Amino acid sequence: MQLSIDFPDAPRARRSDPVTSHLAAALAKGVAERHHALILNVLRKHGPLGKDGIASRLRGLDGVAVCRRLTELSRAGLIAETGDLVKSSAGRLEREWRVA
Repeated sequence: MQLSIDFPDAPRARRSDPVTSHLAAALAKGVAERHHALILNVLRKHGPLGKDGIASRLRGLDGVAVCRRLTELSRAGLIAETGDLVKSSAGRLEREWRVA
């Protein structure tokens, strides 16, 4: 599943950045799209989860990377908070997410 989510208010490189930053930003967009699809698939398959619950079901994505993508997916209206809190892998409370 290929998603195309654009966030014009959140550019991945500034106009003043060197060309290498713009190239890296273009590559990051493709990576982000793959991460979005993986996270949505986990939520569809396993139901509502916290960021660490999602990360534990994905290879190569930690809670920090998942958290960034959750924000993007939420802004795009693809996921939403359940309103519940669940324990993180560290035992702290974190927000639980579901497919919108």
